[in-house]
Amino acid sequence: MDIYLRKIVCVLCALLLNARGSLAQLDVCGRPPLNTKIVGGENAGPGSWPWQVSFQTSGSHFCGGSLINQNWVLSAAHCFQSITAPKITIYLGMENLIDPNRSQRSTSNIIIHQEYNDDTLTNDIALVQLSSSVNLTDYVMPVCLAASRSSFPGGTNVWVTGWGKTSSTNLLLPQTLQEVQVPIVSNSKCKNAFTSGLVTDNMMCAGLAQEGKDICQGDSGGPLVVKFNGTWIQAGIVSFTSDKGCAVPGIPGVYTRVSKYQDWINSKISSNQPGFVTVSTGNRGSASLFCLFLSFSIIPFLLSL
Repeated sequence: MDIYLRKIVCVLCALLLNARGSLAQLDVCGRPPLNTKIVGGENAGPGSWPWQVSFQTSGSHFCGGSLINQNWVLSAAHCFQSITAPKITIYLGMENLIDPNRSQRSTSNIIIHQEYNDDTLTNDIALVQLSSSVNLTDYVMPVCLAASRSSFPGGTNVWVTGWGKTSSTNLLLPQTLQEVQVPIVSNSKCKNAFTSGLVTDNMMCAGLAQEGKDICQGDSGGPLVVKFNGTWIQAGIVSFTSDKGCAVPGIPGVYTRVSKYQDWINSKISSNQPGFVTVSTGNRGSASLFCLFLSFSIIPFLLSL
C-alpha cells in the first residue's frame, strides 16, 4: 500500500506542477485530432493547426494570430499600429485563405501591451477580442500557452505557421497555410546576430544556420508551437526578422516569448482564462524533489493514522 500511495501522489503532483491555468481550457487546448505531424512539410493539412487565424482588412491578409479561448486571439502588437478594430475581420478554421468553410468574426477590442515599443519591438504582444464566441470543432480549437516557468533550450524543434511571403522577393502571399519546422536558437547566440541589445530576455529565436526556412512578411503575430507530452503549446509569437530579408543564413527569426506574459494575459482576460502549461526539463527535477518530500514526510504521516 505504501509503494502504491507514493506512486499515486507523485503522478498527481507532477501533473499539478506541469499544468497550470484554466482547467476548462486545459481540457480542450493544444490537442488537435487532425494533426499527425511527424516530419517537415510546406502546405499544412486541413485541421493541422486549428488555432491559426488570419487577420484581414478589405479582404487582404495582413497578420496571423492564435486562438487561446473561445473569445480571444493572441497576436503581435506591431500588427495593429495603423489599423483600428472595426476595420479588422478575423477568419478561423481554414487551410486556405479562400476556404468557403471558414468561420468569421469581427473585432470588438484590441489590447496592446502598455510597454510595447514600436522602435525596438519590445513587448510585442496583443490580445484581440472576437465579437462573439466561436464554437470549437476539429478545425477551430485553442492552443495551450507556455507558462511562466517554461524554458526552451537551444536545439528544441518547434513549428511555425502562417500565410506570410515564401521569400523576400516573392510579393504574393501563399493561398494555403504554410508550416515550417525550425530549431530554437539560444538567446546568447541570437544576440550576436542582431544589433546590441535588440534581442531581450522577453524574446526567443528560432531558425536554421543555412538559408531556406524562416518567417517573413505576413507571418507576424502567428504562433511558434512545440509538442510536449502530447499537447501543442505556444512558446512564441512571430515578431521580426533580419532587415536584410527573410531566411538570411545565420540570422534567426525573433519571437515574443509567451511564457514571460502569463500574468499580463491573465490580467486582461477575466474569465475562461487560457490553459497554461509549464514546459521545462528542469521542472521534472522540481517535481521529483517535491514528490520525494511528500513520500518521506506526509505519506508516512497519513499511513500512521
